[in-house]
Formats: sequence, C-alpha cells, structure tokens
Amino acid sequence: MTYRRVALIGLGLIASSMFWAMRRAGMDAHVTGYARSEETRETARRIGLCDTVCDSAEEAVKDADLVVLAVPVGAMGRVAEAIAPYLKPGCTVTDVGSVKKAVIEAVGPHIPEGVDFVPAHPMAGTEHSGPESGFASLFDNRWCLIVPDGAREEATDRLEAYWRALGANTQRMEVEHHDLVCAVVSHVPHLIAYTMVGVADDLRRVSDQEVIKFSAAGFRDFTRIAASDPTMWRDVFLTNKEASLEILGRFTEELFALQRAIRTGDGDTLFDYFTHTRAIRRGIVQAGQDTDAPDFGRIRKEQGGSGQG
Repeated sequence: MTYRRVALIGLGLIASSMFWAMRRAGMDAHVTGYARSEETRETARRIGLCDTVCDSAEEAVKDADLVVLAVPVGAMGRVAEAIAPYLKPGCTVTDVGSVKKAVIEAVGPHIPEGVDFVPAHPMAGTEHSGPESGFASLFDNRWCLIVPDGAREEATDRLEAYWRALGANTQRMEVEHHDLVCAVVSHVPHLIAYTMVGVADDLRRVSDQEVIKFSAAGFRDFTRIAASDPTMWRDVFLTNKEASLEILGRFTEELFALQRAIRTGDGDTLFDYFTHTRAIRRGIVQAGQDTDAPDFGRIRKEQGGSGQG
C-alpha cells in the first residue's frame, strides 16, 4: 500500500531524487514540498519538482500520509517541533539523515500520539546538492537502512515497501549499530577526504596549479568527496561524535602501523595490508555497490537518468 499524500521537507539531492523515483515508479501520490530558501522553492516550481511547493512546512505536511524530513541533521528537531501540531493521526514521519541516535533524540519528543516515527537512511548520494541535483535512479540497488526504534510494525513495513519501490534495498538496524556502521563506511572517509585536500592546500611547495593539473585518480576522488555539503557534514560529526571518534582512533592506529612499516622498509607488511584491503574493494564491486569503471560517479546524470551518483 503506497502513500496517498507525501510531504518532502527540504528539497535537496535526496528529496528531489525521491520525487523523481516516485514518478518513475508510477506512484500517484500528491507530493508537496517545502524548502526554507525562497530561491530553492522557486527553482523547484520552475523544474516541476513536487505537485505543490508550499511556502511553509506547516502547510506542506497538512493531510500528509508520509512526511520526510530531508533537512540537515542539526535542524531536524526544530522542524519536527514546528510541524507537530499539523500532523494528522495515522501519518508516518521519517527522515533521511545519516545519523540516527541524535535524530531520534531530537525528533522523537515532538511526535504526537497517533503518529509513527520511523527513522531511515538511504545510503546513496553524490557530491552535488540542491533541487536540480536529483535523479530517479539514485537509489537503485543502494541500501536504505530502517531504524524502527519501537515504531509500529505496520508503519515500518509500509515505509520499507515504499523505499523498495524507489529502487532501494532495505535492511533494519539498531540505532547505535547504525551510527557505528555509518562512521566506518561514510563519515570518517569524508573527514579523511576533507583532511587530505586541506593537507594539499597547506603544502605551499606544491602550487595550486600543480594540484589541479596533475591530480591523479586518488586525489581526484578525494576532491570529489570533499565537495559535499559543508552544513550536512558539520552536523553529522557534531551529532555522531562517539562513533566518529572511535573509528578515527582505529584509523590513527592503522596509519601509525603503516608509517612504521614505511620507515623500517617492511615491504611484507605493506604488501599484505594492501592485498587485504584490495580484496575488500573487490567485494564492494562484486556486491554491485560500485563498478571498476575509472570514471564512475564523475558524469552528472540528467534528472530521471539511469546513472548512479
């Protein structure tokens, strides 16, 4: 059973891709949308994003069967508080944030009786942002993690079916485990990418022109990741502090071990380490979560296109 009326609060990459994926799936739901920026709302109207673009979140959620919070993690509590009086009994509220414990703590207290809150996290994205960055196939064969945290089974089942209709695989996960997994596979890699780009900027012996002109695949990929939305990533690290620090500690230990191997000329340790990590990378490709194509992810697809971000 699909939702009759869906409200998208926040109209960036994820929400816009959700809309195009809903249209591709043939869903006949009426989709309302709201973004804080008037410019974003006007852009959404111009490109036909949503059936109705509203000038307030309260207006957008009225009579909605599903409300999607697609705003930065740090803003979710404030938005939930604002829309709470306007949520109809029986509707489901969900989110698309990459942190769950902090979101549940911020949003949960504002959810009225008779409304279900089913947190979710689509593990998909590109370095692009804004309403014009979305495309229908963003979620194809990607994972959407569902963190019910006590929500009713009926509401959870319905949200899972919705995400599968958008092309995603789904898996339920416990709150703390979700935040740890995401620190490993997403949060800390982004932090390292930002750091590496910052290091290159600090090396004044390497000119800006050389960094740009001679960027090999490794640094090029770092710069692609580090182009992601600064507000989102600021909020992610401030709200997933414990898991991020734990994984950063492990990363530092591994880095020190590699430094020691390089310093002492321990080629066997380096070879074994690279062989092991290469096997993990191949496993990612075999699982259909990436491709061997060297230019993968660098061609921006048209909205509704067939490529991954």
